[in-house]
Amino acid sequence: MSVWDEVVGQPDAVATLSASAEAAATIVAGGTPAPGVMTHAWLFTGPPGSGRSSTARAFAGALQCVVTDDRPGCGACSGCRTTLHGTHADVRVVAPEGLSISVAEMRSLVQISARRPTSGRWQVVIIEDADRLTEGAANALLKAVEEPPARTVFLLCAPSDHPDDVSVTIRSRCRLVSLGSPRPAAIASALEAVDGVSPEMALWAASVCGGHVGRARRLAADELSRSRREAVLRIPLALRKPADVFTCADELIKAAEDDASTANEARNEAEREALETAMGAGGTGKGTATASRGAKGALKDLEKRQKSRATRTQRDSLDMALVDLAGFYRDALVTKTGSEAALMHPDRAGDSRTAAATWSAESILRRIEAVLACREAIEVNVKPRIAIEAMVTTLHRG
Repeated sequence: MSVWDEVVGQPDAVATLSASAEAAATIVAGGTPAPGVMTHAWLFTGPPGSGRSSTARAFAGALQCVVTDDRPGCGACSGCRTTLHGTHADVRVVAPEGLSISVAEMRSLVQISARRPTSGRWQVVIIEDADRLTEGAANALLKAVEEPPARTVFLLCAPSDHPDDVSVTIRSRCRLVSLGSPRPAAIASALEAVDGVSPEMALWAASVCGGHVGRARRLAADELSRSRREAVLRIPLALRKPADVFTCADELIKAAEDDASTANEARNEAEREALETAMGAGGTGKGTATASRGAKGALKDLEKRQKSRATRTQRDSLDMALVDLAGFYRDALVTKTGSEAALMHPDRAGDSRTAAATWSAESILRRIEAVLACREAIEVNVKPRIAIEAMVTTLHRG
């Protein structure tokens, strides 16, 4: 099993990155590869679920691979394994826990990236969700990308290379790797081979995930995720009277809050216990009172970060629910117009036919526009409940 097994349905990207990893190994060995094959900054773009972060991690593993008698990325050596498990000393991953990546966080990372590798072959910096960089953070990163250390590689992940996602100046200094949504067959194959999912469950999860590999894995492994999806997809036909608007809005909000709580509860508790231990909780003797006062401030900062992380998790969960809703109305429109396009929710084909027989094409389009408008509203920090209630009202009226 190689590191590239983590990359689902992206053969062109794997070919490009494999060649670059070989060139990087040549550089480490003191050779001179062909010009342009390996560069110091990369930008991975693609729709949600296409595997931007997974591809960046796989490439980082190939760069750190210590096996020299085969193509880099064996998946078995210490360099590959520690990179994929997130424990390699020279691979740093920046994943925003809140709604953005701050300038302070980026400045600290830039300082670390200037060091030479300690145990690995390269100093690798992976920035997930680079579109969440604040202006100050982007400027701090730009300075490092403009004058990179000899053995440092920056791997940025973003939805696109549009200026709204990544600044033009940073984009111009990166090599672009464009990823597409994997096909259901590739996702199902990966679920079986890598995750050990049964063939039937793998095929179902791949067919309803909308090309989102991570979503397919959650649906295949987690009964609660499947239940929440079912609850969301019941909403369109459940809006029969005005009172249903508030009931359905409450269900959407509660599902997102439950997702955030489930995803963060264990981590929050572990972080709190670790901080209390580090600050001397339960200790006795001289200095305990001073440490206790310092712990209160540190705990307050931790709670603030955890609250920000919960907000982001809730919004991400809501966005996924809205994508599912838009997919249902899209399926209804496909059915209404007699198109041969594949359904996003083939397991709900019966409900799509019912909706298509009940609503006009114009009404379905208005509902799709309402869902998309709700996504945009939440993106610009409209209170989720207000945005959801406005959307569900339109979905009821058509």
